[in-house]
Amino acid sequence: VQLQASGGGLVEPGGSVNLSCAGSGDIAIINVMGWYRQAPEKARELVAVGTTGGDARYGDLEKGRFIFSRDNAKVTLRLNSLKVEDTGVYYCYAQFWSGVTVWGQGTLVTVSS
Repeated sequence: VQLQASGGGLVEPGGSVNLSCAGSGDIAIINVMGWYRQAPEKARELVAVGTTGGDARYGDLEKGRFIFSRDNAKVTLRLNSLKVEDTGVYYCYAQFWSGVTVWGQGTLVTVSS
């Protein structure tokens, strides 16, 4: 399974951006897919995750501004009302039924005026 993320870039404070990640290969082995974020000099933290069964949950980040969705082996993340502190690399990941986790290459979101 390979994960290909897209989206991100430079966004002004208060703006929005869409991130997308698509899995390819033997996608039937994917159980969970989601997004983590790593801000500069901070640990990677969960943004949102969705299971094959349709359950989704968000991490401890400020809720309400981020909208996550999953459609089979594709996940999207819409970031609204962006703040400077939302700057970071957003990583797509997939966890297989076996427990193995794979990561996408990460996409950089920079919030700056």
